[in-house]
Amino acid sequence: MTKTLLSFGHGYSAKALSALLIPQGWRVIGTTRSADKAEALRATGVEPLIFPGDDVDAAMDAATHVLISAGPDADGDPVLRAVGDQIRARAGRFDWVGYLSTTGVYGDHGGGWVDEETPLVPSTRRGQWRRDAEAAWAAIPDLPLHIFRLAGIYGPGRGPFAKVRAGTARRIIKPNQVFSRIHVEDIAQVLAASIARPAPGTAYNVCDNDPAPPEDVIEHAAHLLGLPIPPAEDFETAEMTPMARSFYAESKRVRNNRIKDALGVELIYPSYKEGLAALLRHPE
Repeated sequence: MTKTLLSFGHGYSAKALSALLIPQGWRVIGTTRSADKAEALRATGVEPLIFPGDDVDAAMDAATHVLISAGPDADGDPVLRAVGDQIRARAGRFDWVGYLSTTGVYGDHGGGWVDEETPLVPSTRRGQWRRDAEAAWAAIPDLPLHIFRLAGIYGPGRGPFAKVRAGTARRIIKPNQVFSRIHVEDIAQVLAASIARPAPGTAYNVCDNDPAPPEDVIEHAAHLLGLPIPPAEDFETAEMTPMARSFYAESKRVRNNRIKDALGVELIYPSYKEGLAALLRHPE
């Protein structure tokens, strides 16, 4: 039987995973919202499915594995809203189901360490939606669910270099502010490792080894480009949108031991320094 991944919300991380799976003979069906995006997916070897819109029953009947990347909103998880009954009816037939969540579910820890056993006490609305979506998926009987709590994602097309070159990068300084990050290629290899070693009911933190202040990343990017380091701006007085300011509401260091110990993952980019160097060599 052909291994078939049905990917709901086939975005940045899912595309990196499909780039690993398709050469291995996998069939990948990815949902998207527009015909233009569907054609772009088709060009990469992914079978596009307009969602909502197209009938997904045939795709779910074919799927051996399911990945959910679509983000929740105030009304809950959009996939469960649209096809929750169909998924529940097939729950025991899937070999593996992965849900892409966020480390935002842990809330603020004042720069302290968190792991997968840390209580989920998100302090932002988006984090609360993710926590609730995790719980909704976990409540489905017999579903072989794996939860992946992703740190800040970067990779080709998503790095600081464009803003540094344009002179629009900002070094916002907030004492004791640290973030964890993950390169999209490492997300893909973690997901592939989990597919190879399924452990239903397990949550994994997906981040690199080096949580760091955001201003350090911008400084390093400027150094790599040989450009001036953007001036420091105090968080309290800096002009920022509410969305931008909300990213500074939580500070924590995220442990990634489980992906190494349980899945045998060796990170391609163990810190932002290796990741940024690679992006500079291969920007796309």
